[in-house]
Amino acid sequence: MENINEELLKLNTHFFNPTEDVVMVNGKGIYLYDEKGREYIDCAAGTFNLSLGYSHPDILEAVRKQAENLIHVTSSYMTEPVARLVEKLVEITPQSLTKIHLKVSGGSTANEGAIKMAQNYNGKNGVISLFRSHVGQTIYTMNASGLSFRREPFQGLLSTGITHVPPAYCYRCFYNQHPDTCGMQCVDRINDFIDYASTGNISAMIVEPILGNGDNIVPPMDYFKKLRKLADERNFALIFDEIQTGIGRTGHMFAADYYCVEPDIMTIAKGLGGSGFQIAAIAAKPEYSNMDGHHHSFTYGSNVLASAAALKTIEIINTPLFLANIKETGNYIVSYLKRLQEKYPFIGDVRGVGLMIGFEIVNEKGEPDTTLTNQIKKHAFYNGLLMRTSRYGFGNVIKIRPALTLTLQEAEEICSRLEKTFETTMR
Repeated sequence: MENINEELLKLNTHFFNPTEDVVMVNGKGIYLYDEKGREYIDCAAGTFNLSLGYSHPDILEAVRKQAENLIHVTSSYMTEPVARLVEKLVEITPQSLTKIHLKVSGGSTANEGAIKMAQNYNGKNGVISLFRSHVGQTIYTMNASGLSFRREPFQGLLSTGITHVPPAYCYRCFYNQHPDTCGMQCVDRINDFIDYASTGNISAMIVEPILGNGDNIVPPMDYFKKLRKLADERNFALIFDEIQTGIGRTGHMFAADYYCVEPDIMTIAKGLGGSGFQIAAIAAKPEYSNMDGHHHSFTYGSNVLASAAALKTIEIINTPLFLANIKETGNYIVSYLKRLQEKYPFIGDVRGVGLMIGFEIVNEKGEPDTTLTNQIKKHAFYNGLLMRTSRYGFGNVIKIRPALTLTLQEAEEICSRLEKTFETTMR
């Protein structure tokens, strides 16, 4: 086995982006194991897509049964898993979202498709996106991203008509306001961006209810209600990018439920596949569903096998007890981190909803400390924690988003290993 693993690592020279020099061989639940038998708690749930952890037995059984009959068929034909998934998504998404588009193969193509649907409906092409937002990896969604460094190598491929605005980042307010007295200036000032910084022809605003890659920013409760009102007044579609927040991550099936706001269009991916099966969806109000299918249709969209996994995933997660456990374990971790703030002054703001948690690493002046952030991530690995930092390692927020199957005992173990990591870092 050792010779095989050495041989595998030599192949790193052929990878477009070399991997870490560790060979992972097995995973179960929240745990991942390398070739030497070392155990890690995966606090990123893969790429935030293993909502039910590694190798969930019910997901594997559902996929095995489906694979015996049909793995893939062109989406031109009806299959039971796809039809049942459409039915279930209509049931669990906000009430007005009654049209489901499954012919997308991931979060990026779902987000791009949602924007296309809005543009097709209202005949406008401008898009509003947030500073720090991710949006996607296609050329268009990368340009809609609120992270400018992602566009630097691709100047000749930039898209026009995209306007970026500040998010509701209360800890570091763009307008130097306080949430108790600001009157949601971050929403009101979007009018100025539309009037003076855009084409004035706004088709849609795409927003993550909690910014995933962009520092785990959690807006206040009234933010989206006011944003919904603005979208109606200015006649543009409100798109919720629930690629990371959807399918139970916040302790609700969707962050839209947590904020009690219905978007016009919602995108879903990542956690919908349960244990890593690739699937994505767009849920929309009926008026946005008139776009011809050939404008946005992908080979591996509406995949039968992945739909079987998604159906079982929703069945498991969408129960009061399961969702309540997400809230309980998430609250435990947030409370523990807030206690550690007293001991470790480099812990800045701690924020999260359910098991979508992030905490800032700061210097003695309270400024972002990216160097220390990445040191903590490195030490966490040696203490058996796989962690992600924000903005592709350029940010100062450490994210905790384990599988939603997390037990209270496992949450305690994460916190114990994390505190040990802090002690190691400060030596």
